[in-house]
Amino acid sequence: MDVARVAGVSTATVSRVLNGHPSVREETRERVEAAMRSLNYRVTVAARSLRTARTRMVLALVPDFANPYYAEIVRGLGACARENDYELLLCDTGLSDARERMVAQMLSRHFYDGVVSMDPYTTQQMVSDEVRSLPWVACSEFVPDERIPHVSIDHRLAAKDAVLYLLAKGHRRIALVNSDERYLYAQQRRDGYRDALREAGLQERPDYIQIVGGIDHPLGELAARRLLALEQPPTAVFAVSDTLAIGVIKATLASGRQVPEHLAVVGFDDVPVASIFEPSLTTIAQPRRELGEHAMRLLLRRIAGELPPSITLAHTLVVRRSA
Repeated sequence: MDVARVAGVSTATVSRVLNGHPSVREETRERVEAAMRSLNYRVTVAARSLRTARTRMVLALVPDFANPYYAEIVRGLGACARENDYELLLCDTGLSDARERMVAQMLSRHFYDGVVSMDPYTTQQMVSDEVRSLPWVACSEFVPDERIPHVSIDHRLAAKDAVLYLLAKGHRRIALVNSDERYLYAQQRRDGYRDALREAGLQERPDYIQIVGGIDHPLGELAARRLLALEQPPTAVFAVSDTLAIGVIKATLASGRQVPEHLAVVGFDDVPVASIFEPSLTTIAQPRRELGEHAMRLLLRRIAGELPPSITLAHTLVVRRSA
């Protein structure tokens, strides 16, 4: 092998350097890397996988590429993957049966060393026992499963904190705009809303609960129009995503009312547009880049044969002008 000859070491030593073996002395590693550079040597995924039975590739399942929430998580995943000599591939899972079949087929070929899933619906509905034998972790949103470690925040507590803030501002007529209660996060944020009302001694009003089935801002506008048409409309809204919250604000302003004077609005996620929308959005911030970084570290431990515990990160209430 040319690299071994130029570096003056054995081919076994070159192999250990390529695979990051800790027994290689730093001086030897530097000689091998210098020889690789001088020969313009590149390690291909195929060649490495033949030696190690690993592809050095991991797959991230993303429910919706158009949702800005996932962008910073993906940056965290990618940065940690590159630091550990892995390539990150992304797959938009969507919710179609054809897309789910395609993802299942991709995973059944075991071309990837592991999977980070941000789509709990796909995990729950599509993933077979065979595919679950892959190293697998969940990020941000998850299905409770002791075989699948996850990293997330406490969505229920975060939602409770958001509603407690509105209560502390004097609001007693607080509505909930929820997305799709098939998702655990939507269930947990609904429960946090209820916890806060209960703690304040308030009864939940069914006409203040809007379940819209998604998070696109037109759905938030629709929910707001329904709420504002009530005989006794709410004075505040907690929306389970920033995009829904922005839709609520748009519909409120279009009706001639002001935010927060006539309707205070709190969102969830702190996506980039939350700080530049007018009025700027009070919201729950998730540490999205850290979620991605921690998820990749969990996955690397799973690839190494461990079953690490799940991780819960802290959330933050970011107070801006909408509430």
